[in-house]
Amino acid sequence: MSPATAVLAFEGISPFHLAVPSLVWGPESPAGDMTPWDITVAAPEPGRLITSAGYAIDVPAGLEALAEADLVVVPWWADPTVAAPEPVLAALRDAHDRGAVVVGLCLGVFVVADSGVLNGRAATTHWKWVDTFRRRFPQVDLRPEELYVDTGDVVTGAGATAGIDTCLHLLARTSGQAVANRVARRIVAAPHRSGGQAQFIELPVPDPGEDPLNRALGWAQSHLDRSLGIDELAAQAHMSRSTFTRTFRARTGTTVHRWLVTQRLDRARQLLETTDLGVDAVAARSGFGTPTRLREHFAAALGTTPTRYRASFAGS
Repeated sequence: MSPATAVLAFEGISPFHLAVPSLVWGPESPAGDMTPWDITVAAPEPGRLITSAGYAIDVPAGLEALAEADLVVVPWWADPTVAAPEPVLAALRDAHDRGAVVVGLCLGVFVVADSGVLNGRAATTHWKWVDTFRRRFPQVDLRPEELYVDTGDVVTGAGATAGIDTCLHLLARTSGQAVANRVARRIVAAPHRSGGQAQFIELPVPDPGEDPLNRALGWAQSHLDRSLGIDELAAQAHMSRSTFTRTFRARTGTTVHRWLVTQRLDRARQLLETTDLGVDAVAARSGFGTPTRLREHFAAALGTTPTRYRASFAGS
């Protein structure tokens, strides 16, 4: 069952940031790829809000909506140097204390941190405000190099389009990777960017038909059942090992090892959701080799086992 979701809006909110949760989780017309989540937009005071684009929106719900939500999202905040009003912070603390998942996106992470629920936890936020965040919240383990950080009951995402990645990640966590992939295709987004991928990537991705690195990565995705290393991928790209490693990091913002683990996890999730292959066969086809290694990576990345994952998402 999809979670009852409250999205918190403030005066002057960016329409893009406010729309991201509904873009990924909400309804579309004509009917789309998933049963839409029940999403309520709430504000500190219900009524008319002026957005940063200059037009107004009507927000019918107040902070009481947070008391009834399974998932509370703070997608934006105007000034990272100023704390949100105490009634907002108290409502976030209360929601978290009773078991709701609290999500901060972009500068909305500052509001979540102000509430105290991030104390002692890992988090990320927009790279431009890292120094301000560290100065205001030294008790938070800030990881600015990551797109999103999931600690279970608190999830934080970096700026702008990383909010889409975070919402797709939460959709996969709730409804399975196959559903998240279908929604990603609908909104023309990458189906999965791991939380560990860098926020800021030096170079744009060129056309895959003209780029040796992209051709090598496409080849790797077709051969995940093999033991793949940097030298083999560099050979596919017709590059030296050092040039390939440097180009890969600049282009993707991550390491070859982390990228391969993410691709193998995605393949394993897809096989568990869409086939009746045994765990041994899934481990082999996804390139983990043994069921033990597959279970270790599932536990580290998803906090569950392949068998439990299949029970939750097979056929989704």
